[in-house]
Amino acid sequence: MKFTLAWLKDHLDTSADAASIAETATNIGLEVETIEDKGASLAAFTVARVISAAPHPNADKLRLCVVDTGNGTTQVVCGAPNAREGLIGVFAPPGTYIPGSDFTLSVAKIRGVESRGMLVSERELQLSNEHDGIIELPAGTPIGTPAAAALGLTDPVIDVAITPNRGDCTSVYGIARDLAAAGVGKLKDGAVAPVSGRFPSPIRTSLEFPLGAENAAPMFAGRVIRGVKNGASPEWLQKRLKAVGLRPISAIVDVTNLVAHDRGRPLHAFDGAKLKGHMRARFARPGETLLALDGKRYALDDEMVVIADDDAARGIAGVMGGEETGCTESTTDIFLESALFDPVLTARTGRKLGIISDARYRFERGVDPEFVIPGLELATRLLLDLCGGEPSDIVVAGAPPAWQRMIPFAAAEVKRLAGLELPPPTIVRILTNLGFVV
Repeated sequence: MKFTLAWLKDHLDTSADAASIAETATNIGLEVETIEDKGASLAAFTVARVISAAPHPNADKLRLCVVDTGNGTTQVVCGAPNAREGLIGVFAPPGTYIPGSDFTLSVAKIRGVESRGMLVSERELQLSNEHDGIIELPAGTPIGTPAAAALGLTDPVIDVAITPNRGDCTSVYGIARDLAAAGVGKLKDGAVAPVSGRFPSPIRTSLEFPLGAENAAPMFAGRVIRGVKNGASPEWLQKRLKAVGLRPISAIVDVTNLVAHDRGRPLHAFDGAKLKGHMRARFARPGETLLALDGKRYALDDEMVVIADDDAARGIAGVMGGEETGCTESTTDIFLESALFDPVLTARTGRKLGIISDARYRFERGVDPEFVIPGLELATRLLLDLCGGEPSDIVVAGAPPAWQRMIPFAAAEVKRLAGLELPPPTIVRILTNLGFVV
């Protein structure tokens, strides 16, 4: 579970630095695996501008670029298809270690022409798997400045190992809550304001399970948002996702990924124009298949929960959505889904199909049953801000399962179980900060 220090501070009011956060997290059982400071590791990379890009005299697919590094000009041989005059990118001088390719750059002759440096791709900086072209920075980015700052990578990234019993910490907010209970700052208010619907949802939701199997999907909520304009998400959102290793796709998809990582609430957006009739959660039918978002077609069985419309399965519940109803740049109406799925069934389905996804990672550990509707509202507000449109009323099938219970607890048990001498007021404070009512 990765998060940046600035992202954590969106939810935690603290002046603690990354090292202090990591020490406290490890002490309370959230083992910190790494603290990555891209600003330091990418210090040699700078912002540069391509002054000219001429064909290489001895190779059709290479270009001979003159690059302004902010500290003079240099010649670079580049094979990227987007290398062109005026492009602002990321430059590595000779002597720089290229982490994504695991080599140290040197002055070289490429097809008989000297190249004194390199214009790099995201994969070469280990920012993503993107290697179709070199990085393109916005016009006006100051030449010669540190690339890490231009890419929004000066914020330390903390990676925490989450054990299977800590589904509450598969979100930045959940980790902030634990740290606040440990005395590292104060947890900020995480309440989500509802978004009023402007029309009845034309798509309804239902739960269609045999008697005794209702826990397969206890709750299925959703709403239509019509008149959206999909496209690239804003720079702040892309930088936030990239910092933790997520690839920006589009504004709609990026919002669902942000809410999943920020609040531990997986969501899925269907292209409303591609759906037939109403939506329901049910078991897959024998012989049913689904072309998933990873481009693979999966054979389903009757122990797997799916999200389906009137015609067919459109998503593997808690695991992955379907490609045929996925959102694209031409999407104008969406159906936004927020649901609860049984953790054991979700894990079993993921293992059978060999699918590892961020949604499965969270659902199989257990998600907050009370955040189905707030998560839907939070994503709605972000989508309206970024993509426009107008929302319908929320439709809900089922309800959160009864999970609250009373636990008698003797203060002396803390000493017996943990070896800690804590007075009752301290125990009450810690439990209250974790969300318990004492």
